[in-house]
Amino acid sequence: MSNNIIILDETNNFLYNLVASIEKGMKIRTILIKFTTDIRQSEIPAFRGAINSVLEENHSILFHNHTDDGLRYSYPLIQYKRIGGKAAIVCVGEGTEAIGEFFNKSDVNIQIGDRTEQMEFDRIEAKQTLVQVWNEEFHYNIRKWLPLSSENYRSYRSLEGISEQVQFLQNILVGNILSFCKGLNLTVDKEIKCVITKILDTNTYTHKEVKMMGFDVEFKSNISLPDYIGLGKGVSLGFGMVTRKYNNKNNNKNE
Repeated sequence: MSNNIIILDETNNFLYNLVASIEKGMKIRTILIKFTTDIRQSEIPAFRGAINSVLEENHSILFHNHTDDGLRYSYPLIQYKRIGGKAAIVCVGEGTEAIGEFFNKSDVNIQIGDRTEQMEFDRIEAKQTLVQVWNEEFHYNIRKWLPLSSENYRSYRSLEGISEQVQFLQNILVGNILSFCKGLNLTVDKEIKCVITKILDTNTYTHKEVKMMGFDVEFKSNISLPDYIGLGKGVSLGFGMVTRKYNNKNNNKNE
């Protein structure tokens, strides 16, 4: 393990102390686990598969979102990402408890493609965020956001003006946030407002063997959201990652 990481012999005590040290009274618990391993966006599915392969046979379905009957159709609570060019896992809500199964592995070597990687921790960060609608605005970046299904893609392309397309995307973004809240059993009793302030980039990504239109955008909203959560499609594989901009400057390295 890398020298700049606190490592305790009893992993369960480590996880307990990590979570217990957070100030109480917040709403949604998240844990960011960033590794020293370089990874490409296209390797994230292999990264997820490799993590699952080193866990016990009957490990939590939150690691892979598959049940005996098919898929777990709910917001992913363990998400695999690329942050600052490095492999990372973001745990949300119940996912912060399930990740203890991974911490029980004292020495983890995984296979990504044709290479073997020893998974050393670069950073572990636990937080709790009050997810709430406020009378003020928060500024965010969202990267590799996949808002469009095959059906609403046709609707999006049929719109003639840029302003209509932006409004269309804003409505989808509100829906994505509501889906996140529903997946965490959060009740939203006020209207969520989202305004896309800048479209930084558009690109085509392959998700589940389907090419999809993705967006890098800046937006503002009246709801407070945790850093590094995903919105839209492909959340479990790092798409749609949200980071808050502080003082109109985003200091997080997302790519």
